[in-house]
Amino acid sequence: MKAGDVLPPLEIEVTRTLIVAGALASRDYQDVHHDPELARRKGSPDIFMNILTTNGLVGRYLTDWFGPTTVLHRVAIRLGAPNHPGDTMVLRGRVEEVDGDTAVVRVTGDNGVGRHVTGTITLTVPGSGSESGSESGAGIR
Repeated sequence: MKAGDVLPPLEIEVTRTLIVAGALASRDYQDVHHDPELARRKGSPDIFMNILTTNGLVGRYLTDWFGPTTVLHRVAIRLGAPNHPGDTMVLRGRVEEVDGDTAVVRVTGDNGVGRHVTGTITLTVPGSGSESGSESGAGIR
């Protein structure tokens, strides 16, 4: 793992089920996340994904790539264009900084409307740092 490493993109189909399940799992009962008619009355063309679901998907993207021992220490994300059912979000990442086993990764997620999420995540991948002799990225998929 080194600064400048680019993670492969991850495409996520944004389904109605994903949006509603994510809202329910995070106890976000706002109608804009499960009721299309009420979402339209509030100015949205349909229901849309909540920030906690997006946060979970960003975490999944990173732990899928860096491995199951990855620890996310700080996740700072900002939402932009909403994720609506029927769209696809593409997550992309780039390692910005590395200090031993700890890295800062910049993540973006785009959909058909525009940029859905921008974030900076600080994570640790035990055993991947230079002090462990793993300059080649061992432990990193």
